[in-house]
Order: sequence, then structure tokens, then C-alpha cells
Amino acid sequence: MADTKERKLASDIYQNIGGSANAQKVYNCMTRVRVDISDRNQVDLEDLKAVEGVLGVVEDNGTLQIVVGPGTAAKVANEMAAMGNIERDEEIDENLDQDLTASRRDEAEKIATENKATQKQQHNGSSGFKRALNAIASIFVPLIPAFVGAGIIGGIASILQNLITAGSIDPNTWEDIRVILGIIQGGLFTYLNIYIGINAAKVFGATEGLGGVIGGVIYLAGMSEEAPLTNIFTGDPLAPGQGGVIGVVLAVWILALVEKNLRKVVPNSVDIIVTPTISLLVVGLLTIFIIMPVAGAVSTSLIGAINWVLEIGGAFAGFVLGATFLPLVMFGLHQILTPIHIEMINSLGQTNLLPILAMAGAGQVGAALALWAKARRNEKLTNIIKGSLPVGILGIGEPLIYAVTLPLGRPFITACIGGGVGGAIIGAIGNVGATAIGPSGVALIPLIAGGQWWSYVLGLLGAYAGGFVATYFFGVPAEAMESTTLEGAGSEISEAV
Repeated sequence: MADTKERKLASDIYQNIGGSANAQKVYNCMTRVRVDISDRNQVDLEDLKAVEGVLGVVEDNGTLQIVVGPGTAAKVANEMAAMGNIERDEEIDENLDQDLTASRRDEAEKIATENKATQKQQHNGSSGFKRALNAIASIFVPLIPAFVGAGIIGGIASILQNLITAGSIDPNTWEDIRVILGIIQGGLFTYLNIYIGINAAKVFGATEGLGGVIGGVIYLAGMSEEAPLTNIFTGDPLAPGQGGVIGVVLAVWILALVEKNLRKVVPNSVDIIVTPTISLLVVGLLTIFIIMPVAGAVSTSLIGAINWVLEIGGAFAGFVLGATFLPLVMFGLHQILTPIHIEMINSLGQTNLLPILAMAGAGQVGAALALWAKARRNEKLTNIIKGSLPVGILGIGEPLIYAVTLPLGRPFITACIGGGVGGAIIGAIGNVGATAIGPSGVALIPLIAGGQWWSYVLGLLGAYAGGFVATYFFGVPAEAMESTTLEGAGSEISEAV
């Protein structure tokens, strides 16, 4: 019979808790079988703890939490529910026994989370600026998977278009495929402002549907091209999409204020009619005639300034941007750049800023490799590095920041230098852009526009090398090279850093 071990464990548990009749409900989390008990007096706690396969027992307000380990918990709960013909509740997605599931990566992420929280307490208050950054992150982070997926699909469509134009592939075979991929990509980027409007409404406390409508207003869908509306500041025709994501976020923030204040005065009997109508009318007019022109001027100037800096500054600008991005990530300030990336993609088809900033994470990878090479006797530290490196190479830098380089101090600085080296290489080459935001590291390679992926790879290699050399010769503190072992590491592993 399948799962014989789990069935025996389920039977042994029943024998020591008064049988299935004493169990009201059975469910589990990642490592524990949880049983709601009718009569606590029928439970033999000591014998239950002695059952083979039971790693521990916790009592919690009439519920027995029986620790049996990951994977086993779900199977034993299923067996107990079937054997006792009692209710099997849904699994709880939590892990109360980290030591039973921890791997090198888990341990690194745990330490990173703790150190990140400490850094935030020390450096980040509850200022209005910080709240604004959190709001921006809450609006755009849920869209990142869509940016990545649609960006890669759009990149494939662009490659097919280039091959068709060059005569390398048969258009009769590939044109329909290119069109289909373009349609899928357009499902995001054509209506991006609407998605942002819905997310912004959720964050600011407005009705999500109204936020989507205000995002759609930016497209000026009902305007005739022959008789366009006029920019009241310049006299020029208004352009659909003018103001972009910056305008949408500002407009929906105002929408939330208007809607909340209207609900305070509008009677409940007519609220469903009056509040959305007045909110859309007021904020819609404000968006078309004020926000779109102003936000459009701001976004155009901002993008122009960034491109000018990259064109004029070249390698120097790339070094400065690549070297200073890690501190922005450390303080959580990097989220403010997301709308800028999106505006650059909407205006230029690519963001030339992202590939340079991605070099910061590559500098950390180089620094971690140098620490690994030079501090091999420190098994606790190298164990953390082994867990953090794979995700660091893929562009997720927080484990390396908060579990490795930042706690040691000097490696954080030399990692920044490595990021500067990579940024300088990309800045010197010029016009290296990404078609979507989201990943960095090697995961960004498929999103590099215009066949410039080789330039980005050169930057990555330069950042790896720069971070490694700077750290190996100047960034390894003496305490990092002290000999440690993994025995008893557990919660003390952070002492290595």
C-alpha cells in the first residue's frame, strides 16, 4: 500500500490523542499536522512525543501542532482525515520550523531579510518621501512579470521582423507568427496606462474601475485627429498618451482625494450615481487640460536629460550611475526609477538607463566570488555566498547585499566599484537599451534591444571582473578570513558576517 510510513504515523498519532473520535478537524502547514482536539484529557502528550516520526508537539488553544517535517505533514494529514472520516481543512502556507526546511539559499535569504529590516530601521523613517516610494513600488511591482513576459515576446517579434526585412527568412511563413507575437505584446503596452490606473487606485484608495478609466483618458480615444484638442499652455495639439505613467499616477491620486471627499457629503441613496460621475468628470477634465500637458513636459524633459547625460558623459556617466545604484537599492529608493524606465520605453522603445544600473548587481557577484576565493576557511560565510550567488547572477541582489557585502562593509564599497566598471563599459559603447523592465543580471540579456546583447554581456563581464579584483585586493576584512565551521551554524550563522 502506498504511503505505508505515513499511514502508520497517522495511526500512531490517533492512538495517543484519544482516537479519531477526539479529533474535530485535521489540517497542516508546511511542517506540522494540526488537529483540533475535543477533549484534552484524552491526549497522552509524552507518548505522542515519543512516536517515531514525531519531531515535536506544540499545544495552541485546543489545537495540537505535531511536527513531522516538510512533505510528510500533508501526507499524514490526508491519511488521518481518511482514516477517521473527519474534516480535512485547507493547508496553511506557512513554515514555523525553518530549521527543517532551510538550505543554503534559505539561510542566506533569512539573514538577508533580518539585515534588511535592521538597515531600514536605521536609515528609513516614515517620511512622506518614503511613503511615496512605497506607493510607487506597490503600483508597478505587480506589473513586472507582465513587463518581462511581454518584453521577451516583443523582442522575439522584433528579431523576426529584422530577419524578414533582411530577407533571411520567408515572410509567407513567419509574418503571421510575428503579427501574433506583436498582438500579445500589445496586450500590455497598448493599454499600459489603464493597468497602472487600476493599480494606482488600489494603492491610493480610489475605486479601481474609476482608476482604469482615468488611465484610459490619457489615450484621448474620442478625439478626432483632424480637430485635436489644444494644449492650453503652448497652443499645440494634445497628443494621445502625453504625460504617460507620470500623469496617470498623479491623476489617480487626485481621483482618490475627490472620491473620498465626495463620499463624505453625498447621501448613500444616490452615491452610486453621483460620486463616480462627478469624480470622473472633474478629474477627467483636469487630466486632459492640466495634468497631461504638465506631466508630458516633465517626462519629456526628464528623458531628454537622462539621454543627454548618457550621450555626453559616456563612460564617466556610466561609471557614476553603475557605482551609485547599490546604495539606492539598499535604501529602497530604486523604485522611483520604475516610471522613468517605462516612460523611456514608451517614448524611445527602450530604456538605456536599466542596463547600466543592472551592473551594480554584477559588481556584487564579482565581490562575492572574491570573498569566496579568499575566505574559504570561513565556512559559514562561504555557505551563505553559495546560497546567494545563483539568484545574484540572475539579478536578484538583496541576498548578497544584506547577507554578505553590506554587513562586512568594505566588500559593499568594492562591489559598487565593480558596478561602476560595468556601467563605464556600457556607457562607452552607448545606446544599449532594454525593451522591458524587471530582471537584471543575465536574465536581462533577452530583453536587450537592437542586437546589442553583446555590449551588455561585455558590461556584465567587466562588472564581475571589477568587483572581483577590487574586493580580492582591497575589500576583504580580516574577520571574514577567520576560520569557522558549519557545526551549530543555525541562528548563529550571521556571526560570520
